[in-house]
Amino acid sequence: MSNDTDSETLHFDLNTGAKIPSVGLGTWKAEPGVVGQAVIAAVKNGYRHIDCASVYGNEKEIGVALKELFSTGVVHRSEIFITSKLWCSDHAPEDVAKALSKSLEHLQLDYIDLYLIHWPLRTKPGSQGLTPEVMAPLCLPETWNAMEGLYASGQARAIGVSNFSTKKLQDLLSYAKVPPAVDQVECHPVWQQHSLHNLCKSTGIHLSAYSPLGSPGSWVKGEILKEPLLVEVAEKLHKSPAQVALRWGIQSGHSILPKSVNESRIKENRSLFDWCIPPELFSKFSDIHQQRLLRGDFAIHESCSPYKSLDELWDGEI
Repeated sequence: MSNDTDSETLHFDLNTGAKIPSVGLGTWKAEPGVVGQAVIAAVKNGYRHIDCASVYGNEKEIGVALKELFSTGVVHRSEIFITSKLWCSDHAPEDVAKALSKSLEHLQLDYIDLYLIHWPLRTKPGSQGLTPEVMAPLCLPETWNAMEGLYASGQARAIGVSNFSTKKLQDLLSYAKVPPAVDQVECHPVWQQHSLHNLCKSTGIHLSAYSPLGSPGSWVKGEILKEPLLVEVAEKLHKSPAQVALRWGIQSGHSILPKSVNESRIKENRSLFDWCIPPELFSKFSDIHQQRLLRGDFAIHESCSPYKSLDELWDGEI
């Protein structure tokens, strides 16, 4: 991975020619009632990327916040990058455009900057959750073809995927007419995704990192901010372990999506551009024991799911 010490990496280039801001606000597990204020605080503190998804159940509130930001002149629509995601129950080709239209309506937007297939997993139309009884056979080539239609129409300025392993991304590239711009995956110093990083780099796909702090406080278990090397580097650089984890992501060439609803932490999570991790410390990160935290056990079932094991879901990257 790169030891790039450019301290002004505010954006990364996508294969569409667009630029994706290097730091975005994650909104997963951000409760309705607080997520709107978090979005407003983030944008006022310089964030220009908000990462959303229909399944998070908070796009309506985010839409109200965005409308307020636009109408009061805090930011123009063209200055902000909004991501949303196609949920598993909308993979049928005829449902893809409808799902995006619903997200656009909730977000009060005319277009989305990036639309992602949320998981390589399909559930029955109209179903809730990911229980075995609602799982349905995959139709990823057909779903991707419908995504390409959204890109062609301009409703989605870029299209991509989320939670795709190296192999699943390679498979997608074999049939895609429009290659994905992004694969958004779990990525942080304790799960560095070397294989996927290398494929993305060689094919011009941008790797975007969710849970770049390991989702402390959620059901995703993992105390990555207590990782001794992170603590040691943070002390040496007079930064917090969270800032070091985030700066590692940017220096690796990934955009990062830290989630917070706390304004002081929202600020801290973006204070990453006037310093860097020097090469001699950056190189030590390759020694950290690797562990995937969001394992995806919900996607596994002996007969109902296309994946009978975690090994099949992640194609050995576990």
